[in-house]
Amino acid sequence: MGDDEPLPETKLTSTKRQWAAGGKFLTGRVGRPETDRLPPGQHLVNDWPVLDLGQQPHIALETWRLDLTGLVEKPLSLDWTAFQSLPQSDSLSDIHCVTTWSRYDNRWHGVLTRDLLNRVMPKPEAEYVLLTSYDGYTTNLPLVDFAAENAILATSWERAPISRAHGGPMRLIVPHLYLWKSAKWLTRIVFCAADRAGFWERNGYHMRGDPWLEERYSGD
Repeated sequence: MGDDEPLPETKLTSTKRQWAAGGKFLTGRVGRPETDRLPPGQHLVNDWPVLDLGQQPHIALETWRLDLTGLVEKPLSLDWTAFQSLPQSDSLSDIHCVTTWSRYDNRWHGVLTRDLLNRVMPKPEAEYVLLTSYDGYTTNLPLVDFAAENAILATSWERAPISRAHGGPMRLIVPHLYLWKSAKWLTRIVFCAADRAGFWERNGYHMRGDPWLEERYSGD
């Protein structure tokens, strides 16, 4: 097939064209100069503080699963082997916690959320995702944020497997939002038409959580 010949029309290419036409997965995020790299109210740390709901589940790779359901063309239920067979990528990003610390230049390895979306094909009415973790934690995200260019389902941090304390064997990283949106020990992703508050969102936190807008709490 020559470079000038159009690709055969399939449901996937048709859906991607709809996404592109509507700017579906463009977050509007632009590069920031070094002086604007640290969000307001944040301070830099060199370590990675551990924060959770008081329990860190033991998850054997033999029993680990990730289910993707809801408003998608192709629901998936992945075991660890199937997840590892997906396209693997490296990513470099900063992270920002709502408790006011930030850490620069974190190296991740895993599956980009965009590559996962290519597999499940969200339906046009899907606008949000609801994430559930092995410890029962939940959080919500607009689909445009989940699909951000550097959002990743990470299995490695700084060239080593992510520890259990930090959400291993796999956790979500959405660098441009506060870290409570990046669910640890992720096991289920549900694609929804309407926004549904997760654990912290039901307990006074902001529904989106943009660090540069200081969207920490529901009234911000």
